[in-house]
Amino acid sequence: MSRTLEATSPRTGDQAPPLQHLLQHWRDYYELTKPGVVALMVFTAVVGNLLASPGIIPWNALIVGNIGIALAAGSAAAINHLVDRRVDARMKRTEGRPLPTGHLRTGHAIFFAGALGVSGLSLLYFAVNPLTAWLTFGSLIGYAFIYTLFLKRATPQNIVIGGAAGAAPPVLGWVAVTGTIDPHALLLFLIIFTWTPPHFWALAIHRREEYASVDIPMLPVTHGDRFTRWQILFYTVLLVGVTMLPFVTGMSGLLYLAGATVLGARYLWFGIEMLRRNEDRSLPMRSFGYSIVYLMALFAFLLLDAYLPIALAPLLG
Repeated sequence: MSRTLEATSPRTGDQAPPLQHLLQHWRDYYELTKPGVVALMVFTAVVGNLLASPGIIPWNALIVGNIGIALAAGSAAAINHLVDRRVDARMKRTEGRPLPTGHLRTGHAIFFAGALGVSGLSLLYFAVNPLTAWLTFGSLIGYAFIYTLFLKRATPQNIVIGGAAGAAPPVLGWVAVTGTIDPHALLLFLIIFTWTPPHFWALAIHRREEYASVDIPMLPVTHGDRFTRWQILFYTVLLVGVTMLPFVTGMSGLLYLAGATVLGARYLWFGIEMLRRNEDRSLPMRSFGYSIVYLMALFAFLLLDAYLPIALAPLLG
């Protein structure tokens, strides 16, 4: 009751000018952008930049391009907060977000999301290249509207289909540099696309009761815990196979192969142990945490493999 009243009644400073209100509530606006998720997306976009041109990268692609991608991703995250605000108020994991608590009103979030989206896409269109802007726009629509408004509530395969939007940043980074979609960029897309289901389903197992209480058909809710754990293992095996493709296609070398093999073996261990030790309630969240480290380390190995020989070349003559 108190949360409902708080969310619907004006708060001190709500009538302040937009800039003043932004400064007063900057932490709430910052939270709307899901900064941790955006940071991971921008990191993969930067990797796309660097792998597209292992040399001098145009400043507009590296700096302006990633600012634009970050703004667009933040806009999509804010729209996700808007669409899910009533569901968020009923889930323990999300009840403290700015909209359910009433720290921000709906109108503020709509204006903020729109400003971020227009700013980011404009930067990409006019300062980088139109193709990057259009692909980013498609990614924003895919996550903020197709996934959040429709897929999330329509099918237990929501995260599989909707994962395409989250897998786009390395392609966006690549296109920002070259202006074209390269097959190697699509390999980076495929890695994140395959990584998304086991990453998110581990969290969904941990939060299964909460998703069930708000009628969101996540896989553990519709098909049960055991089935989801099998699916996590299946997708992890598939992911390990996909991560071998950069080496197989000649995109990367032995350093990347070694890193991907070790990282993948650890991820497979989590998948197997989640099946063997069904009673260990900590394993899903441990797997979820490792999956983030896994993706960052995997992309770091891609960079090391591409740039270490260049850095060592002068020393080796």
